Amino acid sequence: MSQSSDLIQSAQRTIRLEIEAIQGLIPHIDADFVRACEMILASKGRVVVVGMGKSGHIGNKIAATLASTGTTAFFVHPAEASHGDMGMITRDDVIIALSNSGSTNEIITLLPLIKRLGIQMISLTGNPGSPLAKAADVNLDCRVAQEACPLNLAPTSSTTAALVMGDALAIALLEARGFTAEDFAFSHPGGALGRRLLLKVENVMHTGEELPKVQRGTPLKHALMEMTRKGLGMTAVLEADGRLAGVFTDGDLRRTLDRDLDLRTATIDDVMTAHGKTARAEMLAAEALKIMEDHKISALIVVDEQDHPVGAFNLGDLLRAGVM
Repeated sequence: MSQSSDLIQSAQRTIRLEIEAIQGLIPHIDADFVRACEMILASKGRVVVVGMGKSGHIGNKIAATLASTGTTAFFVHPAEASHGDMGMITRDDVIIALSNSGSTNEIITLLPLIKRLGIQMISLTGNPGSPLAKAADVNLDCRVAQEACPLNLAPTSSTTAALVMGDALAIALLEARGFTAEDFAFSHPGGALGRRLLLKVENVMHTGEELPKVQRGTPLKHALMEMTRKGLGMTAVLEADGRLAGVFTDGDLRRTLDRDLDLRTATIDDVMTAHGKTARAEMLAAEALKIMEDHKISALIVVDEQDHPVGAFNLGDLLRAGVM
């Protein structure tokens, strides 16, 4: 019981110390932070993030966050930069260098070349008087009172503070650029948001010979055969000029069975839903899904500007596409 209590107290202490470290950043969001943002916004190049050890792991995450929120960025390992990867950095770029001590050898080694090339640099350090902070065009103060490690040695509070400062930069830049949800989706085409914001009806609909359709006056049994062949659980019904007259679905069939109607002699005109809800090819698939949900229907006909059916899809198509 005593050990359990000690473990809980240790974890709670760690969290409290890291919360305090983050709160300590707020007074440091000042004119230097504004200058750092303006420097990146004015840059014609990319943001290159460098850091060693735990700071390198945080730098990798900061670069990834920047890249996914509208600021072109990538991470370069400073030791590798000294052995050829410095060629990845151009004069138009902005460097963000992370080092809690501000005196990491692998980064300090790069400073003369960075200065010689005239590359602008932002440092994230815990020591404003360090060589890195002094060499930077702008230093963002990420100092913490103490690490969460009881020995005050393992990077814990300091790496959390640096990560949060990086997030603050990324989000401030995102808002300054007017970055939208659709922009975010283009950076995440494989994610759920990307699919909902990028996938259009034309990407999921069945066209050509896959489109189930019959003419007005078609015997119901022939319409059912068309539905069976195409496998979408519905068929479009066309006017003589090719415009949409109606739709007949599995749901309509179930309702037809409750009516006193001779299925052998009935025509599609007797049982179809006149016109029905439709979608357009250029519509977002997520918008089409909302139409289906609002009207409790499982399939939609896609029409062009002249109301001619050009495609069809059902909930199964949206499910397979990852829209729902």
